[in-house]
Amino acid sequence: MRRRFAMTAAMLTATVLATGAVTPVASAGQNARAERAPETPDPGRPGPYRTTTGGYDLSPVTLPDLDAPVAFGAVVVAPSDAPGPLPVVVFLHGQYPTCFDGPERADAIFADPCPDGYQPIRSDRGFLPIQELLASHGFLTVSVDANGVNAQDAHPADGGARARSSLVRRHLDRLAGWAAGGDGAPEVLRNAARADLSRVVLVGHSRGGDGVSRAAMDSRYPAPPGPDPEPDPDRWRIRGLALLAPTSFGHNPVPDVPSMVVLPNCDGDVARLDGQAYVDATRGVGRGTALHSAVYLAGANHNWFNSEWTPGQAHGPAWDDFTSAEPDARCTPGTAPGRLTAAEQQATGAAYVAAAARLFGLGEDAVRPLLDGSGSRAASAGRADVRTHALGGRRSPLVVPDPSVTATGARVCRLADADPATSCGLPAGSPHGVTVVRAQTDPSRYGAALSWTDPGAPATLRPDRPVSLAGAQAVALRVVVPPNSTGTRLEVAVADQAGRRAVLGEVRLDGIPGTTNTFAAWAQEVRVPLDAAAAVDLAHVAELVVVPRSASGRAWLLDAWGWQPGTAETEPAEAARVDLGSATVAEGADGAPALHVPATVTGTVTGQVWLAVVDGAGHQESRLVDVRPGTESLELPLTVPGDREYGPNREFQVRAWAARDAVIGANQAEIIVRNDDPLPPIEVVPVADRVTEGGRLAWRFTLAKPLQVDLDLHVGAGPRGDGAVLSTVDVDPDWLARAGQSPQPERPLARGLSYSLTVPAGAVTAELAVPTVADDLAEPDEHLRLGIDALTPDDGLDPWRAELVGTVLDR
Repeated sequence: MRRRFAMTAAMLTATVLATGAVTPVASAGQNARAERAPETPDPGRPGPYRTTTGGYDLSPVTLPDLDAPVAFGAVVVAPSDAPGPLPVVVFLHGQYPTCFDGPERADAIFADPCPDGYQPIRSDRGFLPIQELLASHGFLTVSVDANGVNAQDAHPADGGARARSSLVRRHLDRLAGWAAGGDGAPEVLRNAARADLSRVVLVGHSRGGDGVSRAAMDSRYPAPPGPDPEPDPDRWRIRGLALLAPTSFGHNPVPDVPSMVVLPNCDGDVARLDGQAYVDATRGVGRGTALHSAVYLAGANHNWFNSEWTPGQAHGPAWDDFTSAEPDARCTPGTAPGRLTAAEQQATGAAYVAAAARLFGLGEDAVRPLLDGSGSRAASAGRADVRTHALGGRRSPLVVPDPSVTATGARVCRLADADPATSCGLPAGSPHGVTVVRAQTDPSRYGAALSWTDPGAPATLRPDRPVSLAGAQAVALRVVVPPNSTGTRLEVAVADQAGRRAVLGEVRLDGIPGTTNTFAAWAQEVRVPLDAAAAVDLAHVAELVVVPRSASGRAWLLDAWGWQPGTAETEPAEAARVDLGSATVAEGADGAPALHVPATVTGTVTGQVWLAVVDGAGHQESRLVDVRPGTESLELPLTVPGDREYGPNREFQVRAWAARDAVIGANQAEIIVRNDDPLPPIEVVPVADRVTEGGRLAWRFTLAKPLQVDLDLHVGAGPRGDGAVLSTVDVDPDWLARAGQSPQPERPLARGLSYSLTVPAGAVTAELAVPTVADDLAEPDEHLRLGIDALTPDDGLDPWRAELVGTVLDR
């Protein structure tokens, strides 16, 4: 074990080697000239203050998108002897069953309040170890109970993110009131120093990550006023976010709020590592000074960051979310050497959450190298393989690939695109290729693909205008290499607009160990110092040159930046906020007007957002649009021709994500283009409506003209009448089975019957036949009364229905 740890540490520590003459070699994720700073603190070590635990449980509150009020309570851990005012960290757990009545997973349910005989699963108590760690360093910590949201979040399109945001902000509002001397503060708060709500860090796990990100956005860029009053966000200020294995249903990163996201590579729930979007999707959107850090944590799963979701620690059912059909070399407990125990995973998660809290909440720059791709690691992470990269901070853009970048020896391409002609072709299992939910492609994010069979052929990338690296100490690059590969060597050079070129150094990358079950094609940060660029005009850099020095290989450059140490000031930037709405529109008879999606745009500036429209077949069209405050609708990249023919309603899913100077609240919408043409007349002719038992009842349906789509007819029970009725034992059992029924127990055939019949597109007729069977019983005439409906869309037109009556005579 000691030897394995030493090897991992060697990979994670910057090295400077001589190759040839004086070319330095930086290992993946490191600076060839490591930042010469005092020893990085270990935020996972307990601090000097004693802690005390308590909580509060107040009256339930009503939240948007939820039908029932939810509980309003929290677990509080505070320092008992720290001077105030105390910075505040609020935790929000994710979606997990809320109640249990036994030890097995099947014994857990979603309900709130819990039914009789069930006990609550206290997910809000699952962060107590991290709360105690932070409180020992002088933070007031509050872990919110969100079981009431979990019990109701199956239907909101955003997975409950808006409701969770509202819940968090209501807790912040209550904390602000108590800090200002309001009545009713719980004892744990009365016995601690005053809370400082101008220094708030939010921590979210799983869907809680989506929720706290939305809370940060709703605090800085409030939603349009709704029917229910929302708390005043001026009473607090959110300084940063720490996200543990978060979902990203809302695709709602807040570009000017610093963040840290932990990506566990054995995540069996958010397996695509969707949380990478909280870094990648901020690129170019805001000011670019807020640090956005990604922490790739090998050997960790989704659940075990919360002790109440961890076997052996939880009071209720708990399980390992990672599963695979065959033992996995990286993630199967007991067989994968790199798989972390629950205690190791929790210790590592606590250390990096504490690092984020101290950097964002206290401005403690000494912990920044743990998060920003510098390669420092927390000693309390033990043997865990932890890698980081980042955007923002004190970086300045060198090459951010997009269509304006000219490339030779490389290809500028889309990171998330199914079309081989435009896609970068990232290796399978890359979180950088994950798109907005239900979108097929992301036209907003580009990279540069390099492929070579011999060393020495340069890849040159030229921005559309020279850029300044003045003041930078190094060039930082985020580079993906194939998982499990070894020894990719890249020489890095820059040239100014006068053609003066300087070789900065060489980097070596080994692919992250991975399997088909893990998303290991993740970008590693490498840095080369600018010491060798004295002859280059760094105020006017025109080219980045990357020269492969290994024999053959592939690599993908996500972006390149001028880098310097330190923490940048982050002030709230102005942005347009966009909230989409759904609509139903008539198709019309003529023309092909462009569709529009309802939108509410607030704020004081004009921004840009991407709109994607996906039809029922999965085809996508996208468009970059300007958004101005006061706008009430946005034009979609889609036209739907009107016609005079009956057809089904057409449904389109709309997704939005920020491009520049914008944030997205409600990012999903549905547009229904309603059919407004009537169904052509249908003639019903009895073919055989009076038969002897053993015969076949039959009716023919004829359309006045063929349709361009299938017409589905539904056969069910008709009106009741007098006399004996045909039963389930009087018809062919095979025919009955096709209707999803069995003969026994005997019952009237029409009762509960549900049979489908289709008139195919282009045809005009269909026939309903009901084969009967003969028996030896003496019986009166038996009747079958059916109703038949055309399954038309909910279009407001008069529905078509006919009634059928057949008679079966005894032999």
